[in-house]
Amino acid sequence: MVFFCFLVDQQRKVKSSKPAAGICSRCGGGASVADMKTATRFIFVPFYWKSWRAIICTFCGAVLRSYG
Repeated sequence: MVFFCFLVDQQRKVKSSKPAAGICSRCGGGASVADMKTATRFIFVPFYWKSWRAIICTFCGAVLRSYG
């Protein structure tokens, strides 16, 4: 019997951000609009990228709203 171990992960990075009106519903921190980039990697080699915009909390880092 053969077992395969695949190491797949996702890495999220904030490319740029600017302050936005509003507060986080989880911790009460401030919000900011950020351009995000997600890279899906297979054994540390990225094979899929996705750029998107999101409203994130500046204190806890939670994604409050995402835009395609």
